[in-house]
Amino acid sequence: MPRTSQFVTGPASKSKPEVDTLLASLDHPCAAEIDAVRRIILATVSGVRETVKWNAPSFATTEHFATFHLRAKSGIQVVLHLGAKPQPDSGLRAAVSDPTGLLQWRGPDRATVGFRDLADVQAKAAAFAQIIQQWVAFVP
Repeated sequence: MPRTSQFVTGPASKSKPEVDTLLASLDHPCAAEIDAVRRIILATVSGVRETVKWNAPSFATTEHFATFHLRAKSGIQVVLHLGAKPQPDSGLRAAVSDPTGLLQWRGPDRATVGFRDLADVQAKAAAFAQIIQQWVAFVP
């Protein structure tokens, strides 16, 4: 039975009904963390669109650039990418500044950022927003 959603909803959030519906149906132990990370991304990127990809919230400008990985064994992860097609020569890895070490590189054009709990999201919020701003500059 779906529980009452604790997630961002409504036009002010820039969220989409399909994402709100998906999240309302989840019984995820990290609902507060997912909501907090969604808010960071939606507030950081001008013109961002939120959709469902891989059965999770995904964010796009011209292409998708960030998608939640909600099946992590603990906490949550956000997969940062440059759309569906690999962009190995993007120069992304060399250009994105990550002085706090949030990024776990999975390839030249893909990385993940993990969050253990709400305190971890709050502690990493500013650095994560800076990475997102840099990342979307490379979205094709």
